[in-house]
Amino acid sequence: MAPWRLELGALTPEYQGLILAALLIFLAGLGAWAVGRLFGVRLEGWVDTRAPNLAGGFVGRICTLSRYFTATLLLAAFSGLGDVVGASGRVLLVGALGLSAALLVYHIARGFRLGTTIASLLALVLATGLVAGRLGGLDPLTVGLDRAAISFGKTRLSLLDILNFVLIAALLFGAVRVAVRSVNRSIGNIDALDLSQRVLVQKFASIAVVAVAFFVGIDVLGIDLTALAVFSGAFGLAVGFGFQKTFGNLISGLILLMDRSIKPGDVIVVGDTFGWVNKIGVRYVSVLTRDGKEHLIPNETLMTEPVENWSYTNKNVRLHVKIAVPHDCDVRLAQRLMLEATHGIARILDDPAPVCWITAITLNAIEHEIRIWIDDPEQGVTNVQGEVLLRIWQLFREHGIPLPREQQDLHLRSLPA
Repeated sequence: MAPWRLELGALTPEYQGLILAALLIFLAGLGAWAVGRLFGVRLEGWVDTRAPNLAGGFVGRICTLSRYFTATLLLAAFSGLGDVVGASGRVLLVGALGLSAALLVYHIARGFRLGTTIASLLALVLATGLVAGRLGGLDPLTVGLDRAAISFGKTRLSLLDILNFVLIAALLFGAVRVAVRSVNRSIGNIDALDLSQRVLVQKFASIAVVAVAFFVGIDVLGIDLTALAVFSGAFGLAVGFGFQKTFGNLISGLILLMDRSIKPGDVIVVGDTFGWVNKIGVRYVSVLTRDGKEHLIPNETLMTEPVENWSYTNKNVRLHVKIAVPHDCDVRLAQRLMLEATHGIARILDDPAPVCWITAITLNAIEHEIRIWIDDPEQGVTNVQGEVLLRIWQLFREHGIPLPREQQDLHLRSLPA
């Protein structure tokens, strides 16, 4: 027999179990890779082309999830061979199982768009519980965590309580995010509701989901709220004063959505801010200007200050373009050229048709005002006015109509020597 050859019979049973466990882990990894290669890639391609919106954050993770899921199933089956691989091999298999399960849980949590910290915490806690359960039960672990405690009067706080709180909070947070996203998507697909009504229903649904999750968490954790009854009055008074503006903005936002005076997509003017409503939030209304700046205006401001809504009834808006001509020009020709300058501009409406009127006769010029209508103010108004003025200037030059210039008379008097 060659000296480099290794025989399992020459090894102790413990090393034989470790080698067999390592071989089983390799086979599990090989099987997971094959499943991901044969089925995961195809499933991911099908989801990308057929249902990308339905998959959400799982797009790009389906192949990885199929591999970790397969590896976890195979390692869970192999870890039951405790009598074959021995104690050391079983520990190795269970450790690999815990790692595979942790990675699976992490990618599932990230698929639900949970944060990296929360996903890692969920993966660590669940993997620890799985490994502890496979190696002899959770009782020794829970007893040890419960013994590490401190007391505050009659209140006892242990590491087990903290771990339960963090785990339940993370699970509820993830469940709330998934539920809110699903409910908002379902409400958004209801054609019987207009845009503002959908936003209103989505806000109420989100508040309801958060409230249900809060009371479920209180019940699961066993927190007795009656212990806080003594402080409830003072606490409620402090919250009322501290969050007065917050609640005012919340109620104002709900009123705006219910009376539909301001809706997403409306073009409004608030003070010096001109733009269209991008979003109506819980605390503020997002107004996007033509400069690309997003102004966050408190809801209460829109309820108490004057607001110009250019698209409350319809989006038709009349613009005023002012132009002046000198006294000695052909006024009729100038007016005809002014109206001709408005033709051919796609955004200017033909009905109502553009008109041109004399607004004033001054010492230096005859002032006119061209009145035009548009139905898309969210695209801006200055660009339309600028296009009309440019065409007027070109037409005036072609027909020899000058622009007025300020005139001054200078009187010279002879002074005595």
